[in-house]
Amino acid sequence: MKKTLIAFFSLKGETYVNGKIVDLPIGNTEVVAHKIADIISGDLFHIEKTGGYPPTYRGIVEVAKVEWKTNARPPVDGTVENMEQYDTIILGYPNWCNTMPKAVCTFLESYDLSGKNIVPYCTHEGSGLAGSVDDLKKLCPSSNVLPGTAIHGAEAATSDEEVKRIVTLANQA
Repeated sequence: MKKTLIAFFSLKGETYVNGKIVDLPIGNTEVVAHKIADIISGDLFHIEKTGGYPPTYRGIVEVAKVEWKTNARPPVDGTVENMEQYDTIILGYPNWCNTMPKAVCTFLESYDLSGKNIVPYCTHEGSGLAGSVDDLKKLCPSSNVLPGTAIHGAEAATSDEEVKRIVTLANQA
């Protein structure tokens, strides 16, 4: 029987939404992950950088830029037990520096994902998927990376059509 993991990186707190810095009680990518979990039978895993990020949006941006420039692999908290049991991974992340956060790279490189289907989605404030799907294919060359879905972060709570697309891709994988 096929088993699905819904892995996501998401930050609550200060973030940029529709041209303003706002304080989110739950990050946009996590909102979408829970919407997916309400439809599909799958296990949720929150990818979190060990020690977290600064509490301010500007601080997060500065750290993300350094991580991107140095191609960092920051440590992450927790592990997925029995990753081999999953056939499909729905992978959610915000668009940072035109790709996925480096903690997501750490997560992906921590497992043998050979032969697994990866269904990516990203939340963004105008830059869509950017280079993240190509980067994902480079990080996971032995995986079947399906088309990505971009969700405007400000519309995460009303992203039902995009969520249906993600679930359909996962079910067809």
